[in-house]
Amino acid sequence: MDSSVSNPLRVGSHLERTPEPAAVVIFGASGDLTKRKLVPALYGIVRTGQVPAGLCIVGVARRPMSDDAFREQLRQGIQEHSRLRPIDPATWDTLAPRIKYHALDFDDREAYRDLAAELETLDAQFDLRGNRVYYLATPPTSFPVIAENLGAGGLAHDATAPGFRRVVLEKPFGRDLETALELDATLGRHFKEHEIFRIDHYLGKETVQNILVLRFGNGIFEPLWNQKYVDHVQITVSEDIGIENRAGYFESAGILRDIVQNHALQLLALTAMEAPVTWDADAVRDEKTKVLRAIRPMTPAEVDTRAVRAQYGAGWSRGGPVPGYRAEPGVAPQSTIETFVALDLRVDNWRWAGVPFYLRAGKRLPRRVTEIAIQFKAVPHLLFGTEAPPQPNALVLRIQPDEGISLRFVSKTPGPDVDPREVNMDFRYGTSFGHEPPEAYERLLLDAILGDASLYIRRDMLVRSWEIVDPVERHWLEQRPDGIPSYESGTWGPVEADALLQRAGRTWRRS
Repeated sequence: MDSSVSNPLRVGSHLERTPEPAAVVIFGASGDLTKRKLVPALYGIVRTGQVPAGLCIVGVARRPMSDDAFREQLRQGIQEHSRLRPIDPATWDTLAPRIKYHALDFDDREAYRDLAAELETLDAQFDLRGNRVYYLATPPTSFPVIAENLGAGGLAHDATAPGFRRVVLEKPFGRDLETALELDATLGRHFKEHEIFRIDHYLGKETVQNILVLRFGNGIFEPLWNQKYVDHVQITVSEDIGIENRAGYFESAGILRDIVQNHALQLLALTAMEAPVTWDADAVRDEKTKVLRAIRPMTPAEVDTRAVRAQYGAGWSRGGPVPGYRAEPGVAPQSTIETFVALDLRVDNWRWAGVPFYLRAGKRLPRRVTEIAIQFKAVPHLLFGTEAPPQPNALVLRIQPDEGISLRFVSKTPGPDVDPREVNMDFRYGTSFGHEPPEAYERLLLDAILGDASLYIRRDMLVRSWEIVDPVERHWLEQRPDGIPSYESGTWGPVEADALLQRAGRTWRRS
């Protein structure tokens, strides 16, 4: 049976599964992602008893380091970044002997045979049954090199060998459709599709997972989730920071590739999808893919009227003055890379015909927030005689920070007069359940060990996402000599983004 097919929600204890023992092999183990996210997440699922004691962590990077030095580096990372602080001594004492470090030049094909020998030793020592998860926490340029050398070293898919082999990749998965297909072809020579886990940490957020339960587990919402009752949907992914010394990456990517092609389109697909027939991985991803296929790629003329890009200028953010994008270290003085994008997308199917899905993503905006806002249509006639009618009802799914759900509706204020006012009904995970939800990487790493790909991106979803984004990017590339609009740091973006909604009599939420 293919272990990649499983329940994405695990609703009820009878559906829970215990992962098999495995070695999690992290390429790029000396980097910030490993210290800040991956190992604290692995510690978290060990600490909470979600994986067996057989879990091993093998760090792989270029620079020499002893096992003890690597363990101490990871211990500091857990102490600083784990949600389960302080470190539990018993958990650490169990995990520490299972942490190993292996120095390896990613380009040295012969060196992978030494890694294979070390993993076989760990298999015998800790009874890992040949199970391995390879996590590529490296720059994207190293993905194809590592995949090829894993195959050449006998470390990739092998139907005759015991255990499973899985590979987890961080975005970006290519920088356009052509390069994404090239990367996919390289991975496909050494791993089957069900062994390839393309990670998007947004999909591990508790509120993102709860979208399906909210819609399909409550009879009050699903009947309203369509073009008859929904006026439009707004998806916002905003950050209050700049590029944070990542000019080398951002100058080649931009916010459209960095955020919209993956995070924002995945959130849209979850919001707009139909109910899957079952809760297994492929059934859920089939429905998400149908949504992406229903989004009509824009023509050049439509890009001019339904897409906005801009770049942050100098301003005031996080309590102090900040420079514009072009003044950031490593950024070209005349750069036309976008740090803000807004799109008006349409899902051409029976459920969503005529409903705009407005996506916006940007850096140096007033707040760090990711949310999905479903705004319902206004009532056809206001009975109360007020000069300024209340805003229409809205259901807001907050993904970060303060994960939760808010419903805006109208209520009468106390007193003899009929004075309708907007009120919010809020649900927050931390207050409702008495504890904060697990970190996204905890859920996603556990799923990779389980072989549950429900929250990972499948090949056809990746291809379709690039087919939607590429026409916009190509048209903007042709226009770049003409410059790019700007917006003041600390504001909600350029006036052109406001005009995108104002033309239809709508406004952006001030999240």
